[in-house]
Amino acid sequence: MPPLILIRLSIAAVWLYEGLWCKLLGRMPHQNAVVESVPFFGERFASLFLTALGVVECSLALWVLSGWEPYLAALAQTVLLVTLNTNGIIFARRLIHDPAGMVIKNVAFLVLAWVAAAQAGQ
Repeated sequence: MPPLILIRLSIAAVWLYEGLWCKLLGRMPHQNAVVESVPFFGERFASLFLTALGVVECSLALWVLSGWEPYLAALAQTVLLVTLNTNGIIFARRLIHDPAGMVIKNVAFLVLAWVAAAQAGQ
């Protein structure tokens, strides 16, 4: 088993990439179109939502690195990704290049999050 810090760094790197690079720095403009597809967001709130989501994702990176309440952190990551994936598939399926691949990658990522939580709990 790799050291717990390496697992945490791997998880945090994904959250930082998604939150900082993709959303806060706006390097993935495609994500804006996905959020705009959600009827109750539309163009009006897509940018604001992505900024808020970017902050949440960066916060998750710091939370994972801290090691504080690892099971709660894994649960928060699970709820967030299931919510985002579900809404993406419902409202923006036509804009997501590979919905099945997205889900499979996120399931694998969440397994890593739960491994980190379990390893910390030993």
